[in-house]
Amino acid sequence: MGRGSSSGTPAPGSDTYKGWLFKWTNYIKGYQRRWFVLSNGLLSYYRTQAEMAHTCRGTINLATAHIDTEDACNIVLSSGGRTYHLKASTEVERQRWVTALELAKAKAIRMMNNQSDDSADEEPTSQSDHSEIQGTLKTLASKLDDLSTCNDLIAKHGAALQRSLSELETLRVPLEGGEKIKAVNERATLFRITSNAMINACRDFLDLAESHSRRWQRILQHEREQRTHLEETIEQLAKQHNSLERAWREAPAHAVNTPNTPTTDTGVSERPRKEEASDEDEDTEYFDAMEDSPAFITVTATDPSQHRRSQSNLSGASGGHSNDFSGKELQPHRKRRTQIPEKPNYSLNLWSIMKNCIGKELSKIPMPVNFNEPLSMLQRLTEDLEYHELLDKAARCENSLEQMCLVAAFSVSSYSTTVHRTAKPFNPLLGETYELDRLEEFGYRSLCEQVSHHPPAAAHHVMSQRGWTLWQEITIASKFRGKYLSIMPLGAIHLQFHASGNHYVWRKVTSTVHNIIVGKLWIDQSGDIDIVNHRTKETCQLKFSPYSYFSREVPRKVAGVVKDSDGQAHYILSGTWDDKMESAKIVQSSRGSSSSEGKQKTVYQTLTPKLLWKKYPLPENAENMYYFSSLALTLNEEEEGVCWTDSRLRPDQRLMEAGRWDEANIEKQRLEEKQRATRRRREAEASKAVDEGQGFEGYRPLWFHQRTDEMTGETIYVYKGGYWEAKERQEWSMCPDIF
Repeated sequence: MGRGSSSGTPAPGSDTYKGWLFKWTNYIKGYQRRWFVLSNGLLSYYRTQAEMAHTCRGTINLATAHIDTEDACNIVLSSGGRTYHLKASTEVERQRWVTALELAKAKAIRMMNNQSDDSADEEPTSQSDHSEIQGTLKTLASKLDDLSTCNDLIAKHGAALQRSLSELETLRVPLEGGEKIKAVNERATLFRITSNAMINACRDFLDLAESHSRRWQRILQHEREQRTHLEETIEQLAKQHNSLERAWREAPAHAVNTPNTPTTDTGVSERPRKEEASDEDEDTEYFDAMEDSPAFITVTATDPSQHRRSQSNLSGASGGHSNDFSGKELQPHRKRRTQIPEKPNYSLNLWSIMKNCIGKELSKIPMPVNFNEPLSMLQRLTEDLEYHELLDKAARCENSLEQMCLVAAFSVSSYSTTVHRTAKPFNPLLGETYELDRLEEFGYRSLCEQVSHHPPAAAHHVMSQRGWTLWQEITIASKFRGKYLSIMPLGAIHLQFHASGNHYVWRKVTSTVHNIIVGKLWIDQSGDIDIVNHRTKETCQLKFSPYSYFSREVPRKVAGVVKDSDGQAHYILSGTWDDKMESAKIVQSSRGSSSSEGKQKTVYQTLTPKLLWKKYPLPENAENMYYFSSLALTLNEEEEGVCWTDSRLRPDQRLMEAGRWDEANIEKQRLEEKQRATRRRREAEASKAVDEGQGFEGYRPLWFHQRTDEMTGETIYVYKGGYWEAKERQEWSMCPDIF
């Protein structure tokens, strides 16, 4: 009898134990010798070893079994009304079987729990990515659990041994015998201490292995990417080789690449009209079309000069790779501030505040300013205008599809400031406003107003003298889920260009703050943005891929395709929401090979990508200034003549920016209580009006009113005018006292 491997291929960490045991059959035959096999949490028995091939006499599942020992050689197994009385030939053999059974039972229970836990969460794409590193770690964890089970058994048997020794000590035995018993007792104690040290050392080993797993994964991912890149390059070389061979065989020698060869509008030489003749073009790039998720394969190619003409309008608008957006169009009007007081080093336990708030709306959780940044949600909304130059350039575009590319880049650019911004903006008070007047510098004026408190909703209106108007109403729905926080902006963003009348509508994606309880906070964006030009019915779908530790994709990837009103694709968009976006003009599309899921993919043949948008570098020392961008640093700068409901004048936010957080928390409580008192008074007035049978008008915003949008059919708050005129007159008497 001994340990060995099963006849099949055992799963990682699953050992098989085989041997002879005596099994109780009945009172006539008594104990009979049977061949037992322990494998994958199941104990099966046969009359002989030869029977293993065809006839199993019985099986018991150890996951639900109870293991008991009656005397020196007996084992009793019971599960679901079935009981096996077994006997080993020696006590040592019995102990080996008990240990093997205990280990198998612990492992079977773990496997059962893992299967039930993983069944709901497992994604079909995760298997191959998890297999190598996670397989190793699971095996190590499994072995550690085996050792833990051994340790528990040692502790149990050691405790029984020490009880027996203690009982012996109480017996009247000669002095020498008592001394020997004490010595044995001390050795048993040492044995237990050693077993504990063993399990602690094993746990340290597993911790060390887990800490190195990230490095292993990076190395493995790099090797996979290198291999994939080589495979793709070889595939492209093979196709180009075939293409050259066909061109050599089918075309006359003097007709290849001569000036007389007819060319298409895109500057690509026409080939003979055969099924296989238009295989590839060495001047172009190839992308897989978007199916359920847009995964593009790119092969770097040269950019011939004749192709540049076909994208001249777009490259002129975007500046190509010339980093046209790397610096703002600064004019010597007013010098804005470039720094704010550094963030104090206050420590506070987030879990102590949020542990009783799981499932609640974030706006209803009383949060101290320690978790805020010194900006309000209205100011964060205004940060969408960081890359307003994209809209200025889009307004000058004559081609609506090229304009769509720039609008799409603008929609992505609003997330670039969030990558390090894990702090929460202040919830605006009802009636709070925020203006940003950049008419002289950049030709636009922006106004936000908090139009609702529950649910919190803000209305925003921007008018630019450079040919566009933007408006949006955003309601923030947020849920604290325990490990992470989901922030779901609801509401549509509208953008209209004055010259063409092109009217674009889109919505924001979901933001997720991870590691709320343990670890370093980090933010991810995921979901789809569908942009529609309601005048031309042209569309753009952008997919924000959620971050996955095991994915081979670039982190924070965004990919999309621009289509005309007939659904024909014209541009591929690609990049990341924290860095840059590029567009590539499609010159040809064809059906490609089937994917692993059995779907046939479309292969888009494109020109070399052009840069649409590139993120500005963060200001110096940004890590100590809440990771604010250059624009964000100026948003809370004091300014004369603003309305007295403006976020710049909010006292708790002002104190927090100055680093006086204790005073800011006291002021925050005062403002919130003042807002609650105003709401209670309004509710009492409404109740009284109902009792008296009179009409009562609820809260109405000052600068926005509700209208039905013609494009979407939704009821939204739109700017009704008057704010900038009131500012000109400095007439704010109609404004509420909220601070």
